Amino acid sequence: MSFHTTDLCDAHPDVVVPLFDYRFFGQKRSFCGPIATVQVFEDNVLVRQALETLPAGTLLVVDGGGSRRCALLGDRLAAIALERELAGVIINGCVRDAAELATMDVGVVALGTHPRKSNKHGTGQADVVLSFGEALWHPGAFAYVDADGIVLAPQPLL
Repeated sequence: MSFHTTDLCDAHPDVVVPLFDYRFFGQKRSFCGPIATVQVFEDNVLVRQALETLPAGTLLVVDGGGSRRCALLGDRLAAIALERELAGVIINGCVRDAAELATMDVGVVALGTHPRKSNKHGTGQADVVLSFGEALWHPGAFAYVDADGIVLAPQPLL
């Protein structure tokens, strides 16, 4: 599906544009879909569980509290997203295995990289409204990601 977030903003002036300073890590530079949410802090057990259970086409949004002290996703979890045909992953936190992610046909954006893996305690929440980037990320809403930004809407725009 081809789109430009600039065009979506022009056609739908009421959309939300989060202030989220992300970088691309997968090969896909444009992706969209209905969002599912996970809120964690330096622990990626719920991230893995979401990737393993969400339906194809879903865009997983992970609020890692903006932590830059460990990674919440690496090449193994990205491979799950790719295999399960998820739309992509947005992470308010870090990734690792950046060189490997760059070779994968997956949509991943995050704040940056960190070589340390996360904790494995299983703490956090799934399917909750997230608040980061001066925006609310509602489960079931739609997110559109490209090089110009992220656009959030309560319903599909395309």
